[in-house]
Amino acid sequence: MVDENQLRDARDAGERLLSSHPSEDPFAAAFKATRMPMLITDPRQHDNPIIFSNRAFSQLTGYSQFELVGQNCRLLQGPDTDRKAVTRIRHAVAQERDIAVDVLNYRKDGSTFWNALFVSPVRNQEGAVIYFFASQLDFTSMKNREADLARARQDAEREVASRTAELRDALATKTSLVHEVDHLVKNNLLTIATIIKLQLRMTTDSTVERTLKSVLNRVEALNTVQRKLLNEERFSEFNVADFGQELVTNIVESLKRPDILLTMDLSPVVVPAAKATPFALIINELVGDAFRRGLGEGGQIHLGIRRINGHFLIRVADTLTQIQFDREDEAFSRALVDASIRQLNAMIERHVDGNQTEVRVTLAED
Repeated sequence: MVDENQLRDARDAGERLLSSHPSEDPFAAAFKATRMPMLITDPRQHDNPIIFSNRAFSQLTGYSQFELVGQNCRLLQGPDTDRKAVTRIRHAVAQERDIAVDVLNYRKDGSTFWNALFVSPVRNQEGAVIYFFASQLDFTSMKNREADLARARQDAEREVASRTAELRDALATKTSLVHEVDHLVKNNLLTIATIIKLQLRMTTDSTVERTLKSVLNRVEALNTVQRKLLNEERFSEFNVADFGQELVTNIVESLKRPDILLTMDLSPVVVPAAKATPFALIINELVGDAFRRGLGEGGQIHLGIRRINGHFLIRVADTLTQIQFDREDEAFSRALVDASIRQLNAMIERHVDGNQTEVRVTLAED
């Protein structure tokens, strides 16, 4: 509480200040009439009391000028006022320097407002501080908008996190299902291959044997596709070049024909998993066709898979000496290739010059 002597001293100081500025003084008139809340304190008195405040300050805080005179500005502080901000103000006053600070203050009725406070010392001709001048700006609505934006951002971040978690869970479920389906497909292909091999051991008919070997060759090619898709971390993509390299290497090794020279020109060509089967069938049939036509004598076979000018290119060339081969099997192979070409919306070119054969398959990148 402010005692009577302190209160009287504060009022006297305020009256002296006003008397030094007649009513017609522009400074006094502006101070009283401005809509910006302002007050003046007297640091030469005990506890630096308020000696004058304008009408705008009373409207902001709810305190009358009579109630404010003689009080220290701390009467605007409350439970949630930032103590660090208060300490900064106190140090600035003690050091007689300007300060601008944002602080949460309390009105007479207990309601809060955000105060953009500016405090500045007023010096006499000798340089001694005789008053402190303070102006206030209520920016509560701006602060509330900032809080609303912050809450909206937090809500949005929570929603994004929630949706992301849902999508991650959905993707994990989908991935698990895809892997499960791929395992089933692979197991079924292995079962089919086992049945065909068993039938091969039992058949004595050469025509049936050729047919079963032809079917087994394609089943094993598709099984390689499924195995590679399952073993890749990015199961949704298929590396065509990697598949082609394994396929032709296995074929040459299985034939045990050192007189057949295999060359390759491969660069990574990755396509969606959905296109893995037609790509695999095209490579399998083109390479298989080269071997079917030239197993009599040695020669060279070349496989090229690469990107060229925005297109995928699969090139199979050979210099194998032609021998008699099953024309029906050749027709079936070409039918498989043509069906796969249509599925990929690709183009195929075949060139034959003596014992040199070249087949080129091109399609635009997605």
